[in-house]
Amino acid sequence: MFSNMFTFRGRGSPVAEFIVGVLAAAVLLVVWELAARLGVIKPQFLPSPTAVVAALWRMLTTQSLLWHTAVSAGRVWSAFLIAAIMAVPIGILMSSYRVVGAALEPIVDFIRYLPVPALVPLSIIWFGVGETTKIFLLWLGTFFQLVLFVADDMRRVPNEYVEAARTVGANSRQVMVDVALRAMAPSLVDNLRITLGWCWTYLIIAEIVAADSGIGYVIWSARRFVKTPEVMAGVVVIGLIGLLTDQILRYVHRRLFRYL
Repeated sequence: MFSNMFTFRGRGSPVAEFIVGVLAAAVLLVVWELAARLGVIKPQFLPSPTAVVAALWRMLTTQSLLWHTAVSAGRVWSAFLIAAIMAVPIGILMSSYRVVGAALEPIVDFIRYLPVPALVPLSIIWFGVGETTKIFLLWLGTFFQLVLFVADDMRRVPNEYVEAARTVGANSRQVMVDVALRAMAPSLVDNLRITLGWCWTYLIIAEIVAADSGIGYVIWSARRFVKTPEVMAGVVVIGLIGLLTDQILRYVHRRLFRYL
């Protein structure tokens, strides 16, 4: 069951991969717990896993952590969906029509290198301190990366597919919808999964802007009082949500594209 996993580009069964993943996580947690209990790392800097779990339970039962998590998830998904709805058609047009790519690529390349934290003051000036600013910052960290991914996905569609479609009389719309979009769909779904993870990484930045709810707000508030277990618990929640979402999207990808 495990032998193929030790060969170059070998594949293991889903069960074997799951077991290896669980064992690796268990080893990491044991080393972390021992390092904290033996005083190798001071608990003010890195509390033990048991302390983090205790803080997480306390936050779930007395500090409305589930509600804060739901608020954050709503912000992330709102920003991500807006980014995806905009990025997919723009990216396709950028790689399909050279005039669109020549006009937009320099702008997209310039903006995607701007650090999102540096744009927080401008965002507050433009949109105030409400929900719009938080969603804008999350969108900003996602859209410009995603649009280039989509453009690259479209460019990777083999010209042979397009030429074959033209040969049988397909027009531009049919080539794009029936050929190019179908060919790029597997990599497009994968890139949507990756950029959704990036969107979560900008959550803390978005929720320190005059926020009174969300996981970022919880983490930032705990940081002020040096409650390191609570900070770590908030980080763990984000990581668990990301892991769960990623695994669900991987499963959807496998179901949609079984031929890969």
